[in-house]
Amino acid sequence: MSADDAAQVYELNNDPEVTKYTGDKPFANRSEAEQFLKNYDQYRRNGYGRWAVIRNEDQQWLGWCGLKYLVEEDETDIGFRFHRRFWNQGYASEAALACLHYGFRNFNLEFITAHVMKDNAASIRVLEKIGMKYWKDHVFHQHPGCYYIANREDDESM
Repeated sequence: MSADDAAQVYELNNDPEVTKYTGDKPFANRSEAEQFLKNYDQYRRNGYGRWAVIRNEDQQWLGWCGLKYLVEEDETDIGFRFHRRFWNQGYASEAALACLHYGFRNFNLEFITAHVMKDNAASIRVLEKIGMKYWKDHVFHQHPGCYYIANREDDESM
């Protein structure tokens, strides 16, 4: 993503249904979203990050999906967020699976994790659909959550 995606990111993060399980606050305005994107340093620091998801046939901006290195945990997390009008169409599963493969094959990651609130059944379905396994319970943004994990050797067997 780049600062050019600020309008889409602003709209996405300001939908309370989209951010219900994320712990993220909405951006105050489009300029705040643009500043966030300008300061996003995951690509420079790690070579990967959250990527815009664009539908091939019409170049529609659907949301984002990707990998993020979490310094505190010394691990790479997968995450995704889509505009509600694109939910339940398989985009999250397709994009997340591609990101898992990319992380294992291009960055030689040993494992990739996902953090999800227990009440977020839709995201849990996506994680399980792409082959991630429940690892353990944990607190996610002060809410009961689950940790999911995928290992490189599992990806190699696919």
